[in-house]
Amino acid sequence: MNRLKNKVAVITGGTGGIGLATAHLFLEQGAKVVLVDIDAEAIDKARTKFNDKNISFFQADVSKKDDTIKFLNHALKTFGKIDIFFANAGIEGTSSPISEYPEDIFDKVIAVNLKGVWLGCQYIIPKMEAGGSVIITSSVAGLKGFAGLGAYVATKHAVVGIMKVAAIENATRKIRVNTIHPGPVDNEMMRRIESDMSPDSPHEVKDGFIATVPFDRYATSKEIGELALFLASDESKFITGCTHVVDGGMVNA
Repeated sequence: MNRLKNKVAVITGGTGGIGLATAHLFLEQGAKVVLVDIDAEAIDKARTKFNDKNISFFQADVSKKDDTIKFLNHALKTFGKIDIFFANAGIEGTSSPISEYPEDIFDKVIAVNLKGVWLGCQYIIPKMEAGGSVIITSSVAGLKGFAGLGAYVATKHAVVGIMKVAAIENATRKIRVNTIHPGPVDNEMMRRIESDMSPDSPHEVKDGFIATVPFDRYATSKEIGELALFLASDESKFITGCTHVVDGGMVNA
């Protein structure tokens, strides 16, 4: 129960399924957590799911430099340091071929999924404790293509590049940087993707995704959080610059 004892973690995209599940796991293992999200209503709802003095909530847009600096300073003021940064905020965009993809949605996906990670690494890593851990949520879409999800796929590939550079640049301080690559997760994002791809038959989209997973199901948010917990803990202290897949065998199928 003490894998993260005396550690402070910042989790962006904190009110989504993966963010909430990871926050619970981190708290159970002794961490203090700052949970960041853009959605004020979702933050208020998330507060009801925790009864722990070791969690703090902060509303911020990760794609904005000023907001990034604000939640960084909030974490330092509230808990005194940062040992773990889980850059988990992300949006899926819409399902359209590249030739038809709306420019405004493309720009938003780039801003949140790519610039948000960039800003987090730019401002938070220099303030982190030596020996800390940065975990970036990519996707199996960061390892292969999916028709109709061009903006999402592009950003999830791109954050792998950020991870590899940040891992090298911060090696002297023993700050490790890794990406995690979930397959389909049984959460609200997948519900939106399913409905966007086929408004009349989202269950058929889900069945199609499941058919590509050798384990024959979606992952749970907790299973993704458990990988994040390992990478946040000292058990991964010699692991950096790596892509970690949690997809029930989907990429290799």
